[in-house]
Amino acid sequence: MDITLLLKAALMGIVEGLTEFLPISSTGHLILAGALLGFDDDKAKMFDIAIQTGAIFAVIMVYWQKIKDTLVTLPTSQASRGFALNVLIAFVPAVVLGLLFGKYIKAHLFTPVVVATTFILGGLIILWVEKRDKRFEVTSTVEGMTPLLALKIGLVQCLAMIPGTSRSGATIIGGMLLGLSRKAATDFSFYLAIPTLIGAGAYSLYKERALLSVTDAPMFTVGLLFSFLSAWVCVRWLLKYIATHSFVVFAWYRIGFGVVVLATAYSGLVKWAA
Repeated sequence: MDITLLLKAALMGIVEGLTEFLPISSTGHLILAGALLGFDDDKAKMFDIAIQTGAIFAVIMVYWQKIKDTLVTLPTSQASRGFALNVLIAFVPAVVLGLLFGKYIKAHLFTPVVVATTFILGGLIILWVEKRDKRFEVTSTVEGMTPLLALKIGLVQCLAMIPGTSRSGATIIGGMLLGLSRKAATDFSFYLAIPTLIGAGAYSLYKERALLSVTDAPMFTVGLLFSFLSAWVCVRWLLKYIATHSFVVFAWYRIGFGVVVLATAYSGLVKWAA
């Protein structure tokens, strides 16, 4: 058993869990962490996507009551059917555009410099959205969403195919821009993450199954476990945080981190892997 490899898997799992649901880009952080750890070959890229499933189980645990109630009342409740339909509608664009452009984006945009640039641009967008007049808010609950609004958020989520953008950042900030309250946008981002990330993880494992072997089981187990634990802590903290705070601090973090990566890359201080 390669202890060094397991330590890298644990670190990558922690990075995934802590960043997946914050508007700071888990993919971007995984690319940067992988570059620093030398954990960035084809199997590592598949690993990065697969361990998102661990983070999703944390969301399922936190929102279990809502998920269970929706499933139980689906045959009899119009509200439950409307909620499930909105999640499905928002999920479809990621499937379609992911299949069409995912391979090209992975081949050309998964680089530290691209990640750093999108970090900065995303931070500036968050600052702008947080300063907008809140009179544009149209609903403060997920249940108040329309199918058209769900579709728009699903399309915005697709921007996260560009590494460094942040899936949660795109859906939360996009949702706020489209009229959701901060709490409703965050909740819907979590719900939408369930089919999106489970689907991405399953598809990645199936597509790259030739790279897998039985000896990889400990690495994936460790990554999934640490992803789950760190995501569970992060999601619970974030739900409390947004009750009294904006996302401005994450915007400045994105901008500062992006500037540091660009500066170290162009100065040669850090040899970021391509």
